[in-house]
Amino acid sequence: MREDFMNLIGGPHTNPVELHDMLLKMNIVDIADVFEDLTKEKTIQVFRLLPKSIAADVFSYIVTEKQQVIVEALTDAEVGNIIGDLFADDAVDFIEEMPANVVTRILRNVDTETRNVINQLLQYPEDSAGTIMTTEYVCIREDCTVREAFDIIRMNGTDKETIYTCYVIRRDRMLLGTISVRTLLLATPQQRISDIMDPYFVSAHTTDDQENIAELFRKYDLLSLPITDTENRLVGIVTVDDIVSVIQEENTEDFEIMAGISPSEEPYLKTGVLKLVKNRILWLLFLMLSATVTSVIIAGFENTLSKMAILMAFIPMLMNTGGNAGSQSSTMIIRGIALGDIKTRDILKILWIELRVGILCGIGLGIVNFVRVYFMNGRNVLLSLAVTVTLLLTVIIAKCIGCTLPIIAKKFKIDPALMASPLISTILDATVLVVYLCIAQSLLPELR
Repeated sequence: MREDFMNLIGGPHTNPVELHDMLLKMNIVDIADVFEDLTKEKTIQVFRLLPKSIAADVFSYIVTEKQQVIVEALTDAEVGNIIGDLFADDAVDFIEEMPANVVTRILRNVDTETRNVINQLLQYPEDSAGTIMTTEYVCIREDCTVREAFDIIRMNGTDKETIYTCYVIRRDRMLLGTISVRTLLLATPQQRISDIMDPYFVSAHTTDDQENIAELFRKYDLLSLPITDTENRLVGIVTVDDIVSVIQEENTEDFEIMAGISPSEEPYLKTGVLKLVKNRILWLLFLMLSATVTSVIIAGFENTLSKMAILMAFIPMLMNTGGNAGSQSSTMIIRGIALGDIKTRDILKILWIELRVGILCGIGLGIVNFVRVYFMNGRNVLLSLAVTVTLLLTVIIAKCIGCTLPIIAKKFKIDPALMASPLISTILDATVLVVYLCIAQSLLPELR
């Protein structure tokens, strides 16, 4: 369907009627995807062909650059209608990406109620529950009957983001419980909502971090989550589609930090070269300068290395093994912290696990390494032993450092992803060198 649409609109003779009919047969998400490949003129033309009933829904899925093109081409009245038809959280997401002049025009042309809601949501702290919640939900008073509840849903549910879960409140909007449409369907029309609602609900506050909100969705398998103010009054809900976006953003940010890249909110292909350089060069500079420690250590053992140059041949292998071993542990711990499976109080338990893992892995690698070094370097037992013991200690130390640093970072409210492969490898490189050369000096008579 998408290819047929692109062929039709790209042809020499575009038939608006055919385009309109084809749009009616397409999913709104697929329609939004089409806009990415359209020119400015075609973008405006196609959007004007959309039926009013789906225009706002399609608009919410269109990429930011195309949204701006559309808004700048619409009349003031059309802008007001589009933004007014958007769910509040989608409207806020759009406005946050727009330049000041576009935002001014949008707020000037929406109705007072919509403007107040948007301004309210914009005032919440960045990355908080308040910034991703919507104010379109169905609430029911506790003293209503099931019959009255269905009347409320039919009357108000059309423009709500979800009606599958309704929220039970008092006259002062104090949240008392939740009730699903399934429960309403199975109840008798005369039953009171207060008798069949679920009073043991999960909720969050407007200032809670969105990562914590995502954890609640994962833990309790939620489709929506009520958001209250400091006085426990219901002010909005967060739906699962918004949480999926949050999880994607947080995972992307963690991966970028773990790779030694400053997080960026823009997609890779839409990020300028200079911005990519800025995001990477600071980390590269830091890691480069931190490697100076390794150079200082090597310079300090210059006499030792000059007496037995073969020792230099094993330094890259030991450093790489230490870095890889530390990276394995840190990656597992960082992921466990992100999923909520690992708490800071688990540090001793985790250290004990990784210590045993390190010993067993080190012994396995050490046996293979001893045989390799022994037969490839003149059957020198002491040299083989020095390298093997260093390898064993390297793996153990790497596992212990790799598992503890992310937890310590979490304890001090630092992003655990910062303690990923690049930083841990830098720390281990210096540690491995000192251990290796000290052991070599102790075991090899040539170095005494």
